[in-house]
Parts: sequence; structure tokens; C-alpha cells
Amino acid sequence: MMVNDPLGDMLTRIRNAQTRGRSSVTTPASKLRVRVLEVLQREGYIRGWAEVEKNGHKELDIELKYYDGAPVISEIRRVSKPGRRVYSAVNDLPLVRNGLGISILSTPKGVMSDNDARSQNVGGEILCRVS
Repeated sequence: MMVNDPLGDMLTRIRNAQTRGRSSVTTPASKLRVRVLEVLQREGYIRGWAEVEKNGHKELDIELKYYDGAPVISEIRRVSKPGRRVYSAVNDLPLVRNGLGISILSTPKGVMSDNDARSQNVGGEILCRVS
């Protein structure tokens, strides 16, 4: 099956798994997905992830995080889509839930959270919002 938006597919898998109360979810591996997962882990939204090989294909096994039985991620949404890319300068980066959430950006300096982008004074493509 061909997926047009691999990052959107991963975010949907995470959202669906948390709705079902699953402890982990798997998704096909890619460099962009790994970079986004690194940001999610650094910011404390997931427990961790591991790269495993199944049937000759690399997959990412993502461990989801819960607090008092509720998912830590209350909302995860794709912003920039293949049909409509969304870019933002560092001065125009919006706050997610008044600073309680994060935006994940793809910048010339790599994939990072909006807080890191502000501190490094760099803008880029807003991949998704997490809160």
C-alpha cells in the first residue's frame, strides 16, 4: 500500500493507538519519522521508540506514555500537508495552547520543537502540533 503522507500516517497511528489505550504502536521507518519521534521523546510526549526489523523491512516500535490512565498527548495534528505546505518565520511562530503544547518544525538546522527554533532563531515548515 502506497502512503502519500508518511508523517501523517504515523501521527494517525499514534492517535488511534492512544484512543484504544494501547501501550505501543508500530509504523514503517523513515528518517523524518525518526527525527519527529526524537523531538516527541525529548519533550516528554512518548516513552521511547526502537527500530526493529520485521520481514526484511525496518519498522519503528513507539512506546506511548500515559499519566493516571490518560494519554499524555491530548491532541496531535498535522499542519503542513503534501497539498498545502505551511511555513513560518521565527517571529511568526504561534504558541500552542499558550505554551503548554509544541509545534514540530523542519528547519535548515534539522527537525526541532518551536522552543528550540526560537532559541536558535530559525524558522521553517511547521510539520505538526502536539498538546
